[in-house]
Amino acid sequence: MPAPGDGSAVAGEPAGAGSATIAPSATVAPGAYVEAGACVEAGVTIDAGAVIHDGARIGAGTRIGAHAVVHAGTDVGPGVVVEDGVVLGKRPRLRAGSSAEGDAPGALVIGRGATLCCGAVVYAGAIIGAGAIIGDQVQVREGATIGERTVVGRGSAVEYGARVGAGVIIQTNVYVTGLAIVEDDVFLGPGVVTTNDDTMGRHDDREPLRGPVLRRACRIGGGAVLVPGVEVGEEAFVAAGAVVTADVPARMVVMGVPARVVREVLERDLIERWR
Repeated sequence: MPAPGDGSAVAGEPAGAGSATIAPSATVAPGAYVEAGACVEAGVTIDAGAVIHDGARIGAGTRIGAHAVVHAGTDVGPGVVVEDGVVLGKRPRLRAGSSAEGDAPGALVIGRGATLCCGAVVYAGAIIGAGAIIGDQVQVREGATIGERTVVGRGSAVEYGARVGAGVIIQTNVYVTGLAIVEDDVFLGPGVVTTNDDTMGRHDDREPLRGPVLRRACRIGGGAVLVPGVEVGEEAFVAAGAVVTADVPARMVVMGVPARVVREVLERDLIERWR
């Protein structure tokens, strides 16, 4: 039986192919499996039941939790925490004619010191920035980008091609639609819904989807709904439960259904006062 970190493909149940690269200081628990062609760097800990597929790289000092799965081509940076039951590098399965169709997704890249919490699923072709926290049961689709230090709360979904900046706070059960742009320091309250298709699926290829654009440090209150293509300006404030059907000017407060401007954001509430 091979010992942890002796260069074998697995420590524990059956070894499989023996050409994985496992650093001597890595610890692979009994029952974990590392396929041939995977690379496990120094100080990595892989818990029981985890599977590391061919071509995956696990950076130094990373911890892989029990029953996590790291698919081929995934690049996990150093010091990452991958909790129990996480799936990294999942390939999308799309219906015929899906708007998400395109070239095959590339590698999933996880930045230094990121945390991926229990049950999260992050697709191939996504990028997770350094220090980001991806909460329990979050889904991050192919082509999505999550910036450094951003937090994505439990049960939220970040759809294909969405771009989320640095320092963003996305709370529980938020839906960030495909092709959305969320700039740095934006706040999305619990249950926010963004949309990108005015026709609700009844469009042809000549009608591109239009994700919303959320400018730097704007704040969207819980349960707000944003219709396709709207832009929320820098430091704007959308009250809880609002339905945003038109662009929101920078530094304006809007509320209601449909959302209407009620006043300007006060100087004391600007993000520079709260750093």
